[in-house]
Amino acid sequence: MEKKQFQAESKRLLEMMINSIYTQREIFLRELISNSSDAIDKIYYKALTDDSLVFDKDSYFIKVIADKTNRTLTIRDTGIGMTKEDLENNLGIIAKSGSLAFKKENEAKDGHNIIGQFGVGFYSAFMVADVVTVTSKALGSDTAYKWESTGADGYTIETAEKDSVGTEIVLQIKANTEDDNYDEYLDEYRLKAIIKKYSDFIRYPIKMDVAGKRPKEGTENEFEDYQEEQQLNSMVPIWRKNKSELTPEDYEKFYHEKHYGFDKPLKHIHVSADGAVVYQAILFVPESMPFDYYSKEYEKGLELYANGVLIMNKCADLLPDYFSFVKGMVDSESLSLNISREMLQHDRQLKLIAKNIQSKIKGQLQSMLKDEREKYETFYKAFGRQLKFGVYSDYGTHKDVLQDLLMFHSSKEKKLVTLDEYIARMPEDQKYIYYASGESMERIDKLPQTELVTDKGYEILYFTDDIDEFAIKMIMTYKEKEFKSVSSGDLGIEADDKSETEAETNDNKELFEYMTSLLSGKVTNVKASKRLKKHPVCLSTDGDVTIEMEKILNAMPNNPNVKAEKVLEINMNHEVFGSLKDAFEKDKEKLNLYTALLYNQALLIEGLPLQDPVEFTNDICKIMV
Repeated sequence: MEKKQFQAESKRLLEMMINSIYTQREIFLRELISNSSDAIDKIYYKALTDDSLVFDKDSYFIKVIADKTNRTLTIRDTGIGMTKEDLENNLGIIAKSGSLAFKKENEAKDGHNIIGQFGVGFYSAFMVADVVTVTSKALGSDTAYKWESTGADGYTIETAEKDSVGTEIVLQIKANTEDDNYDEYLDEYRLKAIIKKYSDFIRYPIKMDVAGKRPKEGTENEFEDYQEEQQLNSMVPIWRKNKSELTPEDYEKFYHEKHYGFDKPLKHIHVSADGAVVYQAILFVPESMPFDYYSKEYEKGLELYANGVLIMNKCADLLPDYFSFVKGMVDSESLSLNISREMLQHDRQLKLIAKNIQSKIKGQLQSMLKDEREKYETFYKAFGRQLKFGVYSDYGTHKDVLQDLLMFHSSKEKKLVTLDEYIARMPEDQKYIYYASGESMERIDKLPQTELVTDKGYEILYFTDDIDEFAIKMIMTYKEKEFKSVSSGDLGIEADDKSETEAETNDNKELFEYMTSLLSGKVTNVKASKRLKKHPVCLSTDGDVTIEMEKILNAMPNNPNVKAEKVLEINMNHEVFGSLKDAFEKDKEKLNLYTALLYNQALLIEGLPLQDPVEFTNDICKIMV
């Protein structure tokens, strides 16, 4: 028996792969089971063109055997087997794949496809085994052969005894170390969990002898150990069944079995795509937000399968961030895999699937908004904030995708409305989409800045999320209508007594200039208000930064001291204005006091902090004595 060396390149690749390419050791079992499935598929392909072969699916299976005493794990299949040349070519030269060569010779038919294409997954066995022994008898051959290796130092091939066609792989599991527990790969429950996780939808039965206890015959309180062969995989994935066969309960059961969430999904999307890219997908819109959704621990992404074999638990590239709440899976025959099957090549196929999925999700949300409003509002209360973040992110790149899905509470109905619904009922003379920002709807209702807009009968959208104004700044216009804050310096509404207001403003120009000088550095201007009806004073803003945006930005860590350009507006029809005029003419010290009080009053209305609360309380006391 001659010991042969791996090619130099193969030796280096084996060492690198064992130590670094695979991030989870447990996938070795997925790889070996996938190879066994390929071997059975090869018989199926041959039977399609060879009349002497009859493919009876019930005769083909994969068996996993754990022997704790001898520390061996065996994977046995009834597949096509390998000749000596096959063992030499497929296992002696790393990255030369027999499955890939076979695939080129035999086009996949009837939905079958060859999983392994790069010939590397087999060597993941060395991550958990000191010795790997492969005994195989090829279909049509009288002789079996045994391939054996301890890793990068080489391998041997010799004749062996094997009665049936197929392949048996025996792993001599490594001994435990201080840092690594290899016993888990001999544990029945752990093996069952790995197979369920990665290989549940392999097309052929995966069997294992499972231990149990039963009452001894003829006794009541005595039990005996026994073993029973069980099939561990379900074989037929739900996404490959016809939609007409499935009920809402089937989808809900799948949602919970896959641990996508503890809630009940609001909607599911079942996709079977044939075209430029072939894939199946089941996607879910959850009812409630995961507790860690806005934490760094949350991982977005869909489960990704290649022909029923789990490749990635969370494929982030399949979902845009703004749809990161979606749960589910994708299975495709069209994806190219790299040497480890751990990472996908970010090729055109993956991008096409991601684009199609994005379109499907948006379509489902639009349909829910139109036909199941109550359900959509439940969804929106949980994830509307994420849609707004999507509008704001990447400088508004995704606004066209998301703007029709946005909703805000309205001053008219006190319930959620879409931008389209707002536009549809705007009066003809209304120039802008008006909004007001604040901590709550109740607080916004009390803002003096809303008086003129409300008096004109115009609807106001309530922005109570800190992201709302920032998102709207990215949209800028919706159906050719600009957004306008009720605190904006120019509301685009003409006063009924415009000429009279301008005349009074000019008459009191010196008063306003004096007050502006008193508040230098705090406001950019003091002026007569066109918006106030009952309230004596308010703050408005010039420029893009509103007062609410100032508050939000300044609350962020390491953020520069952002300031809105504030304007103090005085209601000339209020009794207070008469006191201001009188003080300007007779008592400048009293005017100074009034100006400070009105400015601080305006700050309090906006929820802004007072620069000197003690001085403010002292000023109040001064006017009381």
